[in-house]
Amino acid sequence: MNGKLRDSKTDWVDSDDAPELTDEFLEDAEWKIGGRSVLPKVGIAALGKATLRGRPPLEHPKLSVTVRYDAEVIQAFKATGKGWQTRMNEALKDWLSSHTTG
Repeated sequence: MNGKLRDSKTDWVDSDDAPELTDEFLEDAEWKIGGRSVLPKVGIAALGKATLRGRPPLEHPKLSVTVRYDAEVIQAFKATGKGWQTRMNEALKDWLSSHTTG
């Protein structure tokens, strides 16, 4: 083993020695976002938002439906390659924009 590595100090801190993050601690802390000081409630809200898991919710999520199309329609869209379902959706939206409903 290298003698220098043996004598080097570590910055490791036992996680059991870390203070508990209480509500009082968070309220008294100086909150910064992007180097700019913000109010504690803004910092707490940003922390909560940043720790959410998964994709952010869509404003207009797509609906899952079961529908049947003629085989030649599906084959024609599939022949256009990857993303055929998105192109089919766009074609249907285009049709809706040029036809009145109701």
